[in-house]
Amino acid sequence: MLLVRGIYPLIACLGVVAAVVAMAVGLLDTDPRLDAFGMTIGEYAVVSEGVTTEFGMLSLGVAAVALLAGLRATGAPVQGTPGWLIGAWGGVMMAAAFVLPMLDGWTGEARRIASIMSVMSLAVLPAAAGLLVSRFAADERWRVIARPVEWLALAGGFGLLATTYAALPGDGALIGLVERVMLAVGIAFLGVLALRLVTLGGAGRRIAVRLREAYAGLAVRVDLAKPVKLVRSAGSIDDRGPV
Repeated sequence: MLLVRGIYPLIACLGVVAAVVAMAVGLLDTDPRLDAFGMTIGEYAVVSEGVTTEFGMLSLGVAAVALLAGLRATGAPVQGTPGWLIGAWGGVMMAAAFVLPMLDGWTGEARRIASIMSVMSLAVLPAAAGLLVSRFAADERWRVIARPVEWLALAGGFGLLATTYAALPGDGALIGLVERVMLAVGIAFLGVLALRLVTLGGAGRRIAVRLREAYAGLAVRVDLAKPVKLVRSAGSIDDRGPV
């Protein structure tokens, strides 16, 4: 059971790293129709012919769900609304990774789906971070990350205002840049929680100990399975001649 608990934060960390790499690679697409700073993330995923953006979304969704499972398994104060928000965000990201590539072109349906995904990515995680600040501050195990989580929640709030301005008075100018900055804030929030979960639970150490124990047990079984060769001593009774 301890080994399973330790796997959750490691999956979350790997998912966050994979998402960052995939999103960065996706920005290198040379398709002239793409504008990373002028298109929303959803629009970029629909128009792009590659799968790096979708893979990044899927990785983030898996990371969020695994992180939530790890937090609940260790008794972190995420019960109620914050936990539901993190889980819903992960589910929407995974769903968007599969739904957006199925849409042909930038249609009205795709626009609605992308808008939902954008709202989730921009508002949900900062809201969860804001709700968790006081809980983490009151919990001795999680107090160390209360201030970073508060900073990320504030950054998410300012980013949401910037997104609103870019989408309405700004007529969509630099909407893609603002959304990506907001997504980076959400990724940082997940990363902070995952790293704290790893260090708090000693997940890496527990897994290493379990692997060493398993290896030691296997080595003992192998040694016991080896045939034992009996060597007679020179002075044994069998070597004595007749008296």
